[in-house]
Amino acid sequence: MTTRRDFITKTVLGSAGLMAGSSLMGMSAASYRRIIGANDRLNVAIAGLGRRLGAYFEPISMESSNVRLMYLCDVMESQRERAQVEFSKHIDYKPELENDVRKVLDDKEVDILINATPDHWHTPGSIMALQAGKNVYVEKPSSHNMWENELLVEAASKYGKKVQMGNQQRSSGHTIEVIKEIHDGAIGSPYKAIAFYTNARGEVPVQQKVPVPQGLDWELFQGPAPRREYTRETWDYNWHWYGWDYGTAESGNNGTHEMDIARWALKVDYPEHVQVEAAKRHFKEDGWEMYDSMLATYKFKDDKIIQWDGQSRNGYQTYGAGRGTIIYGTEGSVFVDREGYVLKDRNGNVVRESKSATNEAGTALGGGGDMSTAHMINFFEAIRGKADLTAPIDDANISMAMVHYANMGYRANSDFHVDPNTGRILNDKVMKYWSREYAPGWKPKLD
Repeated sequence: MTTRRDFITKTVLGSAGLMAGSSLMGMSAASYRRIIGANDRLNVAIAGLGRRLGAYFEPISMESSNVRLMYLCDVMESQRERAQVEFSKHIDYKPELENDVRKVLDDKEVDILINATPDHWHTPGSIMALQAGKNVYVEKPSSHNMWENELLVEAASKYGKKVQMGNQQRSSGHTIEVIKEIHDGAIGSPYKAIAFYTNARGEVPVQQKVPVPQGLDWELFQGPAPRREYTRETWDYNWHWYGWDYGTAESGNNGTHEMDIARWALKVDYPEHVQVEAAKRHFKEDGWEMYDSMLATYKFKDDKIIQWDGQSRNGYQTYGAGRGTIIYGTEGSVFVDREGYVLKDRNGNVVRESKSATNEAGTALGGGGDMSTAHMINFFEAIRGKADLTAPIDDANISMAMVHYANMGYRANSDFHVDPNTGRILNDKVMKYWSREYAPGWKPKLD
């Protein structure tokens, strides 16, 4: 059978012959690629053009990806303009700039939404995209709360589109290698994992009401969140720490990655019990409004344990690195992070270590690197039916649940039991934080 690609190729080449090479031969390489690759091309839009922007340059600009960037969308004008300038160094055409993601989703030619907005937009924006017939790559955390966490999984199934979370270490070659070794018995039976993150973030300004910055659509930034007056520093990175309207604290910001690796290594799903110790311990009078130090303990069936040790503002590296996961087994242990792994026997002797040539960021702000590129290419190929998703949302959101359990336990100041089959919390005091208040008309719902 003649495929569409064969037809296009033969038609273009035939026309070129008839026209004595005047058309095709006069095309630029970019124009030629746009014609020849049209059969498999995916049209992409990015919403949210902040610090993760650098993660998208390579996978979108690679010729082998065969994608076209149609829209750069952000509620801040300067972000849109900056993103277009930065992308011009990687692609030879100009995507359209847009303020409102809903207008982007109205374009039927868009196949993919890359959702890199603030946390409170992740599930509502992703569900909007699914309802518009788009596939979604949603950065972590994929949900703001447990109610959204379940709803997004349901939406992906209902609308039949691919949804991948941006937990990019799932696409790390050395991580895949060592996790397979763990599952094959390299350290005996794994029984405990410590997922950790250490940083020395400084003081955060106390919020003060100020005029909305020029170029910012504050109404649209708030989107699903309850309405309030604008306060200084909020639209940029510090929304992470200014209460629960927009962010999910350090557990959602960075713990997602490490807890996901821990759960993957131990082959566990929902825990049976969660205990949380957390507090704000640094710069007591600054604007940071949630914990900056946390130790959360998750107990699973078969006496397996995961601990999340998150230190946002104390740079002491308890485990010898800024972030990573330690997995203990009956016959040895593994330390793995974004740079490589070390496998040791039960006596602590190094059996094998692997140093990756990765350029993925560790604790530094900003995004991009070979793991992110591989993760997104996997997403593209899954949409084409040529690969399975590395981090499908139904599995990724089990790891997300661990983030929400930690935050809920902290906010309720209570430990709690969980139904390990459903993920439901067996504690009314904690269940108060299962969902959130939404602005009128903004609560996500399925058709």
